[in-house]
Amino acid sequence: MTPAAIRLLALGCLAVLLASCVSPSGSSSGQTQYLEAFASNTVPHSALYNQDMDSYWDGDGMSGAPSIVIDISDQKAYFYKGSSLAGVSALSTGDERHPTTLGKFKITQKDQWHKSNLYGDFVDAGGNVVVANVDVTKDKAPPGTRFEGSKMHHFMRFVGGIGMHEGFLPGYPASHGCVRMPPHMAAIFYNNVTQGTPVTVRP
Repeated sequence: MTPAAIRLLALGCLAVLLASCVSPSGSSSGQTQYLEAFASNTVPHSALYNQDMDSYWDGDGMSGAPSIVIDISDQKAYFYKGSSLAGVSALSTGDERHPTTLGKFKITQKDQWHKSNLYGDFVDAGGNVVVANVDVTKDKAPPGTRFEGSKMHHFMRFVGGIGMHEGFLPGYPASHGCVRMPPHMAAIFYNNVTQGTPVTVRP
């Protein structure tokens, strides 16, 4: 084989190798985050994303039986007294992996100082968080720690373990199925419902 032929053969092999390293057009090694608005390490301070610009209450002095409609698509709860709208609350409902159950229900329990028995933190004897955001069904407590359930104050249970309660609203569905509300609106709803109050959860 002549030197010129060897050079041509080498150039051909190099071209094949380079071609094999090119990714198909439009391909991406990343993964779409369907419900995550921010990367976990860049979530802004809660003061920036826990602002509530939509909630209000006009129900004081209104008469009529209470009922609540939770709308998943617009992330709001509508409180009615009779047929009149008494107030609206911003929400954060269940995320893609833990969707809030749809259907017609009734309030079955009220607990003003409720805490989660599944989700929370492992804390030391002084109450300092050692491991945050744990799931007791999956995570094991480090030695010398205990589980402290997440606060779910003004809890209004309406189906299974799901209820309305005060919590952080990041601006998108982010809970484990419960319906988070701004603290002041959770308190208002809590004080205006009784066991048996109808709750409708619609898409």
